[in-house]
Amino acid sequence: MEPQIIPFDLARMLLGDAPPLMLLEIVVRTLAIYIYTLLLLRWVGGRSIAQLSIVEFLLVIALGSAVGDSLFYPEVPLLHAMLVVTLVVGLDKTIDSAIRRYRGVKRFVDGSPVAVIEDGHILCHGILARKIGTMELMELLRMNGIENLGQVRHAFMEASGRVSVFHANPPRPGLAIVPPLELAAPAPVGPGDTACCVNCGLVQEGTGACHHCGETARTVARTASA
Repeated sequence: MEPQIIPFDLARMLLGDAPPLMLLEIVVRTLAIYIYTLLLLRWVGGRSIAQLSIVEFLLVIALGSAVGDSLFYPEVPLLHAMLVVTLVVGLDKTIDSAIRRYRGVKRFVDGSPVAVIEDGHILCHGILARKIGTMELMELLRMNGIENLGQVRHAFMEASGRVSVFHANPPRPGLAIVPPLELAAPAPVGPGDTACCVNCGLVQEGTGACHHCGETARTVARTASA
């Protein structure tokens, strides 16, 4: 038979049945889980985290777990939960301060911007580095008001997962991404038309595989005003 829980038992609420050395173990466990989760989030990348930085996202996860368990489970001592919260917030402030001071720490924690478009065509090595596909990148470009890859001189995927776009002036012929390629078949290339790759948008002549991404399909390269 389980022992009866006595309401407002201060010894149980603060320390539980664990020995005082358990507080030190909590410190070690929190550090280990925090660092391990940080590395996992760094591997996942900013695209999955959206508007929050990796450190902010980790703070939300860690605090949610530490605070939630102490609120619902009477066997979780308050002092243990408060120690975890204090450690997590302290780690967050320490890492945040290190990110502001040292570029190497920022690159390790958040990653670095990656070029994903140059002169109107998608850079395959850039999207591979960010673990996204061309369709996902086109979606992000449409959210920035881009209708055609020819409008883009440079685009970078930032550590946050957002895409910063620098416009070409004037726009060059390129791959139209409005409407989305999933909804409209690529326009066939006719005699005298400028052709571009339907995958990366590279404007090129001939009918062989794209020498940048290997795609064989072509479509008409249009300007944004067409």
